Amino acid sequence: MKRIEWHQETEWLNAVLTGGGAFLLANAAGGRTNLMTIGWGQVGVVWSMPVLTVLVRESRYTHGCITAADTFAVCVPRPGELAEALALCGTKSGRDLDKASEAGLTLVPAQTIETPVIDECGQHYECEVVARSQQVRADFGAKAERVLETHYPQGDHHLIVFGKILDAYTTT
Repeated sequence: MKRIEWHQETEWLNAVLTGGGAFLLANAAGGRTNLMTIGWGQVGVVWSMPVLTVLVRESRYTHGCITAADTFAVCVPRPGELAEALALCGTKSGRDLDKASEAGLTLVPAQTIETPVIDECGQHYECEVVARSQQVRADFGAKAERVLETHYPQGDHHLIVFGKILDAYTTT
């Protein structure tokens, strides 16, 4: 394991977010860990702290998990790897199955948070939930009609979750 500063090697995260995605992990109220593939997120500074922002639709099982959770992890596969696991975690619901087991992924303890990380991934962000903001149609500007039509045709808006990055590291 090699610790990195929160702002280092973000091109790796950006590459997978514009490609096959990354994994978001959050523990459900009962303690079971749920995985979801994400294609949207960003790393930056909010409230004078390093933050990773993730978006989760209201209809997703993960929405309830991350609403109840104090922490979450984002695990980034090496570019071009874990495509089948990403596809499964992006199309199946954690309501119905243990996605980690079904995808053949190994959950291991994180360095600083309760939420585990995925052993097969090469980069990890461990985050503490700082704030959540549920989007509604009125949040979008007058010029955002195309965004609404393209991304929210059924009005299934995202919960935006701001996580303070507590630890970031790569594994080989």
